[in-house]
Amino acid sequence: MPTINLPNPDRSISPYTLSGDPIPFVKFKATDFPRIAYSAAHVVADPLAINDPWLTPAIDWDTTLKFRHRMWDLGLGVAEAMETAQRGMGLTWTEAQELIRRSQAEAKTRDDSLIAYGAGTDHLAPGPDVTIDDIIRAYDEQVGFVEAQGGRVILMASRALAAAAKSPDDYARVYGHVLSSVKQPVIMHWLGEMFDPALQGYWGDIDHDKAMDTCLDVIAANADKVNGIKISLLSAEKEINMRRRLPANVKMYTGDDFNYAELIAGDTEGYSHALLGIFDAIAPAASAGLAALGEGNTHKFFDILEPTVPLSRHIFAAPTRFYKTGVVFLAYLNGLQDHFQMIGGQQSTRSVQHLAELFRLADKARVLADPDLATARMQAVLQVNGVPA
Repeated sequence: MPTINLPNPDRSISPYTLSGDPIPFVKFKATDFPRIAYSAAHVVADPLAINDPWLTPAIDWDTTLKFRHRMWDLGLGVAEAMETAQRGMGLTWTEAQELIRRSQAEAKTRDDSLIAYGAGTDHLAPGPDVTIDDIIRAYDEQVGFVEAQGGRVILMASRALAAAAKSPDDYARVYGHVLSSVKQPVIMHWLGEMFDPALQGYWGDIDHDKAMDTCLDVIAANADKVNGIKISLLSAEKEINMRRRLPANVKMYTGDDFNYAELIAGDTEGYSHALLGIFDAIAPAASAGLAALGEGNTHKFFDILEPTVPLSRHIFAAPTRFYKTGVVFLAYLNGLQDHFQMIGGQQSTRSVQHLAELFRLADKARVLADPDLATARMQAVLQVNGVPA
């Protein structure tokens, strides 16, 4: 197995020998899994575009779309144009529309493509003059676009609503309007402030338990228009509590990148489906684990997925909103893209120490598909960051 010199927290450099034994890429169908599983997929930047990366997104469409086919080949669905794609964090609504158009066209070329699309209000900048009616119109525009393409909506949280709402009643009004008009049941998304600080106090209260009451009231009032809800609060306890209070026909999709294995496995009172950013980075492991669960082999499910949890907790460590850097870095290490560049220049949001620990944990989780390639690429990143070989 290859060996590489990696930096340590005390600034020393020491050799690390990879363990090898990567989880193989094996094709599955979504029907092989006992849970619905979406991977929130990233977009691949175009490193040769003539642009200002902080200001103008440039996307490598061919590689981005090829990555979606990889998810489908593994039996995973694609949650498109979400935070993992840097939605509202480099990817504007203009680029998101093109991404949705292109992904929907690719999905139509296969009979096994599970996909849903984020619709929110990110083209509406929050501000003191923004009204609830403005927010409703913004949601209508994006939901209408997704449905015009024939897509299922993932109803994203709204920064503008978080800024403008004066009480939980404003949330009930906005969501009640949007849900009453959708063509097919949506997946709602409650994104916590650890992922986006602008969403602090969503549903009208900074106390998550009180906010949950409001969210559940909205779902109960519109249960026939809600396929499920994804919550991303990084708390297994809160997710389980909410899961047990959902109407019978409404699914829980875990967005908990810290505790997904136990939440997907479930308990005697239920389980969570998945809509996870980490599944982008650990897709073969996620696929193999879900297949094992489908075979009734819970021990194998945990044997595969539990080693990925420390990696995920590292990638999603605070500031959690920078997790996308780790996701893209793993795609680079695994040869799924030829560079470590991101739209908005966000490859710079994590330190070389963070990336070195990510490399160690990815090896231990068996998600470095080609240890020799991953080592060579890690070495190149270390070199450009001044770490001696």
